[in-house]
Order: sequence, then structure tokens, then C-alpha cells
Amino acid sequence: MWALVFSVGAVTMAGISQAGSTGAVTAKGAAKPVAMPLVVVEPPMPLPGKGLAQHDFIFTGEFDTRKPMATISLIQGGKRTWMYQIPTKDESNGQLSEFSDLHRLSNGDIVFAYKTGWRKIDKDGKMLYDFKCPQETLADGAKYYRECHTAQPIGQDKVMFMLNGCPARLCLYDLKAGKMEMEHVMRTKSPDDPKSVHSQFRNVRMTKAGTYLIAHMDLGKVIEYDKDWKEIWSCDAPAVWHAVRLKNGNTLVSGNHNAFAREIDKDGKIVWEYEDGDTPGIQLFGVHEVIRLANGNTVLTNWCPGRLGNRKEEWAKTIQLVEVTLDKKVVWVLREWADPDLGTSSCVQMLDEPGKDEEQELMR
Repeated sequence: MWALVFSVGAVTMAGISQAGSTGAVTAKGAAKPVAMPLVVVEPPMPLPGKGLAQHDFIFTGEFDTRKPMATISLIQGGKRTWMYQIPTKDESNGQLSEFSDLHRLSNGDIVFAYKTGWRKIDKDGKMLYDFKCPQETLADGAKYYRECHTAQPIGQDKVMFMLNGCPARLCLYDLKAGKMEMEHVMRTKSPDDPKSVHSQFRNVRMTKAGTYLIAHMDLGKVIEYDKDWKEIWSCDAPAVWHAVRLKNGNTLVSGNHNAFAREIDKDGKIVWEYEDGDTPGIQLFGVHEVIRLANGNTVLTNWCPGRLGNRKEEWAKTIQLVEVTLDKKVVWVLREWADPDLGTSSCVQMLDEPGKDEEQELMR
């Protein structure tokens, strides 16, 4: 997130500010390449679909630093009927908090990760359990905070969560018994470097079959492990944010940097892909969660801060969700930055889909 932000503003050289320039003239007259600022293209109006009324859903996003509070929004019947907020600055340790993973159970309870921990609340927002990421001390005395960007409900009483850190650990906590049921050290690119903690993992999933489908963001790979932690499948996926096993046996993955959704078969072949530029006027910045609906359509979250950085006045020009068919026809585009302001887009769960999320019956 903030580690992914890079400057895309107008370039100033020798006192001359020029947005959109491909080069600047040095004192000796030689062309010197400079970065092209990203131009935000607003989508054509009217937007496809029915806006907020297209689906009932629950929605949130990371790094909405425009406001002091981050928000989860429940959309029903085309209106926001409920919301839940946390401070973007963790009150206990001063670290950035942000909604990174979100699940609504069939009984209305909600499990979410918020970077500095994970939490389970009931349908009214009452806290049922709150886990805080610990501060760790390395052998050389350096201190750092672990991060949590995944919290997946496994049944009604268990939560699987990833603890980024040195080393990273995948954990399964039994809420009913009040104890850790599983804790496994995960492979990372730089296991001893606390500066790498933020870039290790985002969304990881346990599958319906009980295997672990791990989006190794810092390795640029998706690896599936069996219950004994043997690698049984893998594919390359640069800057992978999220991976989910589809009911046809393929795997749907998202890419944050290159803004793509890809369906990959068991042999590692890309059999379907949607990326920035596929639809004129539909601009993708970074795809966090990507989900497959029962009707075969795919919904992509479109997270803009990583590429727009502090140009927050331009965030509202971007779309937050897009739904496309397998033949890449766009059937729904959501852009809601005012009344209600849904904020940045990282996680969405469609509530009109059949199946229980806590039983891994949804393809998300």
C-alpha cells in the first residue's frame, strides 16, 4: 500500500513544470527521460448497470487516508443500510490501520482484517473477538510490528489469518476453544528483513478441499499446499494480491501492479484474462480482490491510491467495481464517492450469491 505508492505528479526540471512530457532538455541540449504522470480517464456516462441497486453487497477498501476513519459499508436495496468504522491510525500503537479482508457469515457476523489485527463482530457491530498484531524484537534489538491482511472465517468458530513478519506465520484460531489450532511458518522472499513485512502477503485462502491457496505477493507466485504442507500446485502471478479456487478447478488471481484478473488452469495456462485497456473508458489501477459469480461473471475491485498517490482529488474520478462477462462485456460499473462515499476498493462480497462464505462456498 503506502510501500507501493510512487510519484506521478507533474515533473519539474530547470524551473519548467510540464505535465505529460516525455523528456526534458538538459543544459547541454540532450534529451533526458522523465516519468509520465498518469492521466485519469473518467468512464463514459451513463455507467453500465444499476449502480448501487445491481447487487446487495458489503464493501470496504485499504488506505483511505482522506478521512480519519475507515469504513465498511453494507448495501441493500440500492442504499447503504449500515456501516462500521475504525480509526485509520491504530489508537493502541499509532500504526496505520486499514481494512484488508472482509467476510460476512451466514448469521450476519463479520470477520475482517485491518492490518494491525483482525476482528469478529456481530451484525450490529458488537465486538466478539479482537486480535492485535504483536510488536516483535529481532536478534539485533530492532523492533517492528507484525501485520495481518487476511482473516478468513472457517465455519462459525474458527478464523484463519496470516501474520506477516520475520518469519511470516499462517495461523488457525479456534474462537470457541480459545486457542491456536495451527501455526505454520511461511516461505517469504526476505524472511529476516522487517522492511519486507508489508509486502509479504495480502489475501490467502483455505479451499473447500481443505488445502491452502497462498498468494505469495513478494514471490510473485500462487502456491497451493496440502494439509501436510506439500506443494501440490503453483503458477506465476506478478504482484499477486488474491487467489481463489473456482468450482471448475481453475484458479482466479488478481494483480495489483499490472491491474489484471486471470483464470489459470491446472497446467498453469491462462484461459481467461481481463486487464486495464480491455474496455475503452474503463481504467483499472490495481486489482485487489477478484471474485467469480455463480452466473460466470467476474467482479474486480479497482484500488486507485497505489498509482494516484496523494492526488486524492482525483480518486473520485475512478471506478470502484466492475463486473464483466466471460466474453469481456462490462455489465456493471460502480463509482460511488459521494452520498454515499464508499471510499477505496479492496474487498467486496456479493450478498445475493448462493452459498455460505464461512463454508468456502463462494468463489472469493
